Amino acid sequence: MNLAKLGLTALNTAQARLTTTSHNINNYDTAGYTRQETLISTAGASSSGTGFFGRGVAVETVRRAYSSFLNSQLVNNESKGALLAAYGGQISQINNVLADRTVGIGPSIQSFFDGVNAVASNPADPASRQELLGRTQTVVTQFNELGHFLDQQRGEINSQIDNSVTSINAHLSRISQLNQQIVQAKGVNPHHEPNDLLDQRDYEISQLNQIVNVNVVEQDNQVSISVGNGQQLLTQNKIYPLTTGPSAENPKNTVVYATIPVGKQGEVVKVELDETKITGGSLGGLLKYRRETLEVEQREVGQLATAFALSMNEANAKGLDLKGEPGKAFFNVPAPIATANSENVGNVKLTASFQSDAAGKIQASDYAIYFDGNNYTVTRESDNHIIHTGATLEGVAVDGMQLKMEGGVPSAGDRWALSAVAHSPVQISVAMTNADQIAAADAEGGVANGNNALDMAKLQSNKVLGGTKTFNESFSQIVNRVGVQAQQNEFMIASQNALTKQSYSSQQALSGVNLNEEYIKLEAAQEMFLAASRIIEVSSVLMDTILSLK
Repeated sequence: MNLAKLGLTALNTAQARLTTTSHNINNYDTAGYTRQETLISTAGASSSGTGFFGRGVAVETVRRAYSSFLNSQLVNNESKGALLAAYGGQISQINNVLADRTVGIGPSIQSFFDGVNAVASNPADPASRQELLGRTQTVVTQFNELGHFLDQQRGEINSQIDNSVTSINAHLSRISQLNQQIVQAKGVNPHHEPNDLLDQRDYEISQLNQIVNVNVVEQDNQVSISVGNGQQLLTQNKIYPLTTGPSAENPKNTVVYATIPVGKQGEVVKVELDETKITGGSLGGLLKYRRETLEVEQREVGQLATAFALSMNEANAKGLDLKGEPGKAFFNVPAPIATANSENVGNVKLTASFQSDAAGKIQASDYAIYFDGNNYTVTRESDNHIIHTGATLEGVAVDGMQLKMEGGVPSAGDRWALSAVAHSPVQISVAMTNADQIAAADAEGGVANGNNALDMAKLQSNKVLGGTKTFNESFSQIVNRVGVQAQQNEFMIASQNALTKQSYSSQQALSGVNLNEEYIKLEAAQEMFLAASRIIEVSSVLMDTILSLK
């Protein structure tokens, strides 16, 4: 092989190295970019009578400095971090609201009972009665404000779920497009990898994982993506988009629906995703917060509001007001709500009301009611305890509530959700319109005694809630649990951030662009280019010398 050809192979190799290195330098801060490197090998040798003489150098390909293990590790850690960050962003809000122990529900209940004691000491004093009535409104206002805050947070989460699903579908669309571009590129050049397209697809997948943790399977140069327990979102270039809508069980909640193909004509049906299977990404964090914190807090605050209001109503009803009439209700307490599942076939309507002694029986739970075609089953969801199984629900007692069936015909598979107290903080109100209606007296001492007010005051220290907690103990537990959950999440975020940082460092050590290294490679390729040019120049001089001989 002549010198000119040897010089040309070296020149082409140097040019390839210069191009690759320059490409790396150009993209050192491009999101998702993986450092590329030029692979070369000897071009072999030619046999001659005096030995084997080399044919120079050959460029094999340009490849990514890529490890699927390191990349997957980083993506998974980022997905976990996104979940914790989304959860923390929500729980910090309610923690900030509850953290001030000088205002809010706890102090207002204490102030209410201070007012009760003042009326008990001087039941005929109109100022004491008016002050207690004002404090009654303050308690209601505090419950209402916290209830509205929790409802507002639910609404914000619903909006974020909508936005998350929109983003998920956008990523799926881009990944599908990249699938097609990669297949086309491989069709044109099957022996080499379209590195930049692969980087773009990996980056889209990593961004998708920060919203929701997905499973990725690669086959025939295309990726398929599934979520949760295997629900397909992308099969090569076929997208099955997610949608959102009200929950069939609880219309207040926006939930995620998967699109599932049925039949051979392209028909699809919508199926609600099991949100407990969504274990990563910001969407997973929002759903986890709503399920494990927001709804728990709403039920427990609702239990406290309802038990407090019903116990005070019951206590006031035992006494006499200033006119000698039996005491009326302090508070208007909303009735339990039985909501039929939107997919029910039957049309049975259920209602519920509180029993007269409900204050101590109410639980911080919702209830699932199911009809199997023969019997109804009522299950308390907080502990999955079956409270009732029978052919009817008429008159059935459920933790201080009584059910009533108002006509209609059931169908096997029909479901209802019974919400006892979650809505109470928002809807509770003051029923008493006149301070004279406070029934401070008992029946034995005349209207001027404060014996019944003394009995009311004792409720402050009684274990009213389930026979295990006072009002203040109940609220303190709510505040403390949220505080502990917020603190635990902060610790988990710090730990997860450390893992993510470590994963990022490991991935970047292999795949990241180091400008100093690239400068060295650039200089080496430049030297190779100049040397190759010199080989060609020498070859040209020698050829000219030969041609000049006569």
